[in-house]
Amino acid sequence: MTIEGDMTYAPAHRPFYDADSHIMELPDFLRDYADPGIRDQIPQVSYAASLVTDAEVDVIVANGGHHTPEHVEAQIALGDQLIAASKEIQALGAFEPGDRSVALDMLGFRKQLVFATHSVATPFSPSSKLRNEVRYGATRAHNRAMSEFCADDDRLMGVGIVPLADPHEALTELDFALASGLEAIWVPHHPAGDRSPGHVDLAPFWSRLAESGTPFLLHVGGSPLQLDPRWANTGRPAARDWMGGGENIRSKDMAVLHQGPETFLSVMVMDGVFERFPALRGACVELGAGWVPSMLTRLDWVVRSWSKVDQYLAELQRTPSESLREQMAFTPYVFEDVGGLIDQSAPELYLFSSDYPHVEGGRDPIGRFESSLGSRSDAVRDMFYADNFLRIFPESRVH
Repeated sequence: MTIEGDMTYAPAHRPFYDADSHIMELPDFLRDYADPGIRDQIPQVSYAASLVTDAEVDVIVANGGHHTPEHVEAQIALGDQLIAASKEIQALGAFEPGDRSVALDMLGFRKQLVFATHSVATPFSPSSKLRNEVRYGATRAHNRAMSEFCADDDRLMGVGIVPLADPHEALTELDFALASGLEAIWVPHHPAGDRSPGHVDLAPFWSRLAESGTPFLLHVGGSPLQLDPRWANTGRPAARDWMGGGENIRSKDMAVLHQGPETFLSVMVMDGVFERFPALRGACVELGAGWVPSMLTRLDWVVRSWSKVDQYLAELQRTPSESLREQMAFTPYVFEDVGGLIDQSAPELYLFSSDYPHVEGGRDPIGRFESSLGSRSDAVRDMFYADNFLRIFPESRVH
């Protein structure tokens, strides 16, 4: 399908690289790709606590895992309104790669990172009781499935997953993901089993990423979304979540959502991971960015003050803010003031994302970000929509 630039959602006058999109996995997404010996131990993908109903899923499964031709035709007829109206499991290309290529034609993005939605629950579970055989068996199944989804369209950049709970297994699965053509690796933003992510046992993992030019990613869903239930116990009925129910992320969860990724990145800096592997690149996706300027300031003064007594901090040659500006980037939510965040920190730090086809991405992400960027220069816009993406994902891998 060929669509002229003035007919796509993204304006044709500049390139747009999308740092966040998703597939909507059908129930047997993992089981269909799991090794036979582990298949029955891996749970089906669940849509509980989401906007998608069991009835919607059942209709698609009953149709052989496809949307009907009439549904696909109606989605294509949306034209440049696709991103506004095509959402969740009913979206064009939500789970069929051929349809996703058509959707990307219509959206007009040069490249698009593709994350899973619900299938990471087992691999990323923080439970110490989950057996490695199941955790890494589900990981292998996910990476096979994601590799196949993105195989026929080089604009789709498949995101593999690797839990860090077992350093040996993590390196094995990383090598499998890279050999499968996946172009970034999502890791959970909680402790690596009983280790810091900066533990010496994980040095080969970070080294392999750096040597291969493959970024690591943090993403919402990489750690439990909700606060300890005790913080929500007010003696009143539960507050509604952002999906309109009560089982997804709520206002108190959102207020502290940054704490997990901020902790992860802070210890990565202070453990010297970025210092030892200056070629390592990463991005923090769909976890907001309003916390980034304060994190940079706080880490700089913590390292400056504590390096007098902490021998490991004293070894750092760059300030934390320098390391993170050079090696990381962050996607703001559409409701955040990215222009203000740039003014408070640096334009190198932020990435455009659409979150297609999730409702959280909004109906017009480019319009929302353009409003926030206001009168800032074309150079700043170029960095946000394209150049920062190309810095994190080396150009040789993107073109």
